[in-house]
Formats: sequence, C-alpha cells, structure tokens
Amino acid sequence: MDTREQKRKSKMSEGAGDCQSKAAKLEFLRYASLNVLGMLGLSFYIFADTFFIARGMGAEGLAALNLVLPVYGCIYGIGMMIAIGGGTRYSILKSQKKDKNADEVFTHAVFLTLLISLVFVGVGLWGSGKVTGLLGATGKVFDTSRIYLQVILFFAPMFMLNSVLTTFAKNDGFPRIAMAAMLTGSISNVILDYLFIFPCKLGMFGAALATGIAPVLGIGIVTIRLFLPKKQNFHLTALHLKKELIGSIAAGGFPTFVAELSSGMVILVLNGIVLRLQGDLGVAAYGIIANLSLIMLSVFNGIAQGAQPVFSRNYGQGKTKQVKGVLSLGCKVAGGIAALGYLGICLYAKEITAAFNKDGNVQLQQMAEEGLRLYFLASAFAGTNILLSMYYTATEQVRPAHVISLLRGFILIIPMAFLLAAAGGMRGVWLAFPVTEILVTAGGSWWYRRSRQPVKCM
Repeated sequence: MDTREQKRKSKMSEGAGDCQSKAAKLEFLRYASLNVLGMLGLSFYIFADTFFIARGMGAEGLAALNLVLPVYGCIYGIGMMIAIGGGTRYSILKSQKKDKNADEVFTHAVFLTLLISLVFVGVGLWGSGKVTGLLGATGKVFDTSRIYLQVILFFAPMFMLNSVLTTFAKNDGFPRIAMAAMLTGSISNVILDYLFIFPCKLGMFGAALATGIAPVLGIGIVTIRLFLPKKQNFHLTALHLKKELIGSIAAGGFPTFVAELSSGMVILVLNGIVLRLQGDLGVAAYGIIANLSLIMLSVFNGIAQGAQPVFSRNYGQGKTKQVKGVLSLGCKVAGGIAALGYLGICLYAKEITAAFNKDGNVQLQQMAEEGLRLYFLASAFAGTNILLSMYYTATEQVRPAHVISLLRGFILIIPMAFLLAAAGGMRGVWLAFPVTEILVTAGGSWWYRRSRQPVKCM
C-alpha cells in the first residue's frame, strides 16, 4: 500500500509540475507576443525615421542619422539597464511577497533614471558640437548630425523613463499596458515624422522632434496607472539610498546595457571602417542595413524581455523546470522568426534597398543588397544569444550573462570587424556580425550544457 501510495503521489506531483510548466509556457507566449508587438512598433518608428529621412534628405540625411545612432543606443541602453536590472529584482521580490522591498527597487530605479538622464541633457545643451565631431561628422553632414543629436539628448529623460515604466508594468503583470504605451509612441512618431519632414519642412530637426515626442506619449499611457492604486502594485516610496540596491540594479541590468550599447558601438566602429573603404555612400548603405538590423534585434529583445518576468517569477519561487522549459520554447520561437525574416531579406533585398535609395544610385544599391544578404545570416544566432543572456540575467547568474554580452558587444565584434574588413573589404565588414554571433552561440551553448544544474534563488 505504501509503495502504491508513493507512486500515486509521485504521479500527482509530476502532473502538477506538467501543468505548472504548461502555464509558464503559455504565460511566456502571452508576454512575448505582446512585447514583440510593442517592440515591432518601436522598431517600426526607427524604420519610418530612416525611410522619411532618406526620402526627404537623401544620402546626407541617412549618413547623419547613422552617425548619431550610437548616442541613441547609449541612452536607450542605460535606460534598459536600469529597467531590466530593477525589473528583475522587483519581480523576484514580489514573487516572495516582499512588497516593501519591491517598492524600494522601483523608487531607486526612477531616481537613477532621472539623475543619469540629466547628464545627457547637459551634454546636449553645452557639448553637442564636440560630440558630433567625435562621431566623425564633417561638412554638411556635421550640421545635420548636430541638430538631430541635440534634440535626442534633450529628450533623454523621456526615452529612459519610458523604458523603466514599461518594463515595471510588464513585471507587475500588465504586459498589455506596456504594449499599448510602446505602440502609442510608435504610431505617433510615424505620423509626426511625415508631418514634420514634409508638410512642415522641418528637415532633420523635425525627424528628431518626432522621435523625442514618442516616448512622452508612452509615459502618459503607463503613468495613468500610477493614479489607479487598485490596478497596479508598484509605488514610489520615500527615498533612502542604498548602495547595495543600486549595485544590484546595475549588475542585473549590465548585460542588457552592453547588448544595447554594443549596437551603437558596432555602428560607430563599422561607420569608421566603411567611411575609409567607400566614403559617405558606404555609410549610407550601412545606414540601411543598421536600421533594419535594429528592427531584427528589437524582435529578439521583445522575446527576451517578454521571457524575463516569467523567468524571474518562477526563479523566485524555485520552479526550475518551468524556467528551463520557457528558455527552450523561447529559443524555438526566436529561431522560427529568424528563419522567416532571413527568407524575406533574401527574396526582397532589391526592393528593400530601392525604397531607401531615393536617387537610384547603382553603387549604393549593389552595396546594400549584398550587405543585407550577408549581415542577416546572424539572425538566428543573435536571437539565441540575446535570450540566453536574458535567462542568466533574470535568474541572477550575472557572470555568464556578462560574458555573453561582452563577447557580442566588444571583445569579438570589434577585432573581427577590422580583421575581416582587411581581408575582404566591404564583404568582410558585412560578415563580421554573423561570424561573431556564431562564435558566441557556440560558446554560450557549451557553457549552458556544462553548467546545467538546477537554479536556486539566493
């Protein structure tokens, strides 16, 4: 009887575990789908920015936009570092019923966001010209770049605060609010881009202003919840600065910061290499690829950021099987999307390039077409790396998360870009990104198999 009873209890336990795993996967799919939709909206307005600037100001505008992108990447990266680092701690603490500590995390996140963002505003007011020169802008492109940069820096608090509020909304169990905020900002940006650049003829200033207004509207959507106490769980509390909490937020979000910053750094490095190889026309071609790449990465970041609350909540409750199951499903979803995306790139590279090639420049068309087909070989590998890094971040395994992010962001990609460019010219430039992502995926997969022990909440 004892043996039969033990078997019965074991089967009941396994059945309950399977139900929990299924629930975790369904929750991930809900979060990821809403988050990807929101991130697609976000990336769509980057695409719209590129498209309208290309049609309104030609190759000069494209080159200026691409030169400023690293600064935008830095602003967004710091915002997401605070958002993901704070959101992870918040979700774990809430799952453990430590509501007061969770509110402290939110308060610290908002304080850090406002403090750091004001530094960017100061640079915009008094140092935009120097920064523009450091980015490599010269001649007519210098003036165009400086105008765009100054407006973007002025709106830095809005970009960063929007990231923090939408991330906490997701970790609070309201991914639809976060999606609504992102989509509202994105749609408004597309509309304002067109109005400011064409009917109002505001040029690059109009494009930057449209981009800056977008997060303001997103913040408005999320902030409404702060005035409905019964509808949300995170609150601002009296601020008592704790160094250990600031360190925890920074450490938890550092891989995300590196991933976001690396996009800008890669663009900055490759801009320099391409400028040397093909001049402003080469930078314009890379501008098309870089902006489409941001869309691709936004989708994968959407999947990873959708998985983060599910990872952290189940990790906080010690549910190892659910965490591993969500990771496996996430990799399959990312791989499927990557395959479809690359197929679309291969089939429509000519049409995509032509949409941005206002003057029908043959050399620009050829460079961008080849670049699209080579650069986006990285798609599936980049998706895997982003998700694996988020898994380690959300389960407080900071070392492997840091290693993956640093390898992708700096340690491999930069020397690989110089090496392959020296060996293969522009073709080598396009291949630097996929080669790096393939190597990181190989290393990350090896590490995961090697250390596949049950996760434990500290």
